Amino acid sequence: MNDTNINTNEAVVLLNMGGPNNLLEVETFLNNMFNDPLILTIKNSFIRKFVAKMIVNTRLEKARSNYKHIGSKSPLVEITFNLTKVLQKLDATRFYTYAMRYTPPYSDLVIKDLMDRNITKVTLFSMYPQYSNTTTLSSIREFMRCVKELDFKAEINVVESYPAYSGFIESCIEKIKECEVDYRDYVLLLSAHSIPQQMVDNGDPYKDEIEKSAVALQEKLTRQGINFKNVVICYQSKMGPIKWLEPTTIDTIKEYRDSNIMIYPLAFSIDNSETIYELEIENRELANKLGVKSYIVCKCPNDSVTFAKTIIDLIDLKGKSINEARI
Repeated sequence: MNDTNINTNEAVVLLNMGGPNNLLEVETFLNNMFNDPLILTIKNSFIRKFVAKMIVNTRLEKARSNYKHIGSKSPLVEITFNLTKVLQKLDATRFYTYAMRYTPPYSDLVIKDLMDRNITKVTLFSMYPQYSNTTTLSSIREFMRCVKELDFKAEINVVESYPAYSGFIESCIEKIKECEVDYRDYVLLLSAHSIPQQMVDNGDPYKDEIEKSAVALQEKLTRQGINFKNVVICYQSKMGPIKWLEPTTIDTIKEYRDSNIMIYPLAFSIDNSETIYELEIENRELANKLGVKSYIVCKCPNDSVTFAKTIIDLIDLKGKSINEARI
């Protein structure tokens, strides 16, 4: 966490799912994730734990192997720490820190630190640009559970989503512009993490928010004179036999095999194994086998100044009482 000594009673906590900080933490990460009732939506806790154990056992070695390809850890925590340092330089009126859902630092540890600092006002900032019960709701609920457990007395506000906010969209375009090509020769795939279709049918707003981001991004690209051959939403990381959001990123790469392809990871604000390994390594191998002439994966906003300024703006503009949040 950020150890900067800031003389303030106000804090901002960036919320994200986290990622293994080493290979030993891969099992912890998977266990915590698949035991989350908002991820594995089996009502009976005994059955859910049994199924979670089965999933972890079947995925553990492959997951460890994947992480070995990207430095034996997720880059997410380190990049998030760097982002808090950028935020702290831009705004000394608040203390910036972060809490992870499935790996350290967990919410309880962060709250204890806030209590030691005599923090009386907290803004929870979701690092998931588009709201989903599987991500945003899970992180906020866990933080609030720890607030109650530790009897943390503070005013708590939340920024829970910002799918079409201009600053966020500009931070995405900034990363697209870093890939200096003739965009007219490329199909832009907006790849987002998938969720089961049934969750959307049951009211999860994620798909709608992804589409809002895509529309806002395409409109702003056009206004800036950046025109692709086509712009397509697709979904990655499908798991299991049930129906998930479609089309899949893999199927979309196959569909556009005769085109140059640029991928922007629309649902991720920080690079992680799904962008660094799945998109950049695994799907690149597929593109090469299919004969795709040029395959480019853009970076996430990460710790850019543009994204940091967006976070500060959103806290000032969109923060709302935790009682008004969708928890």
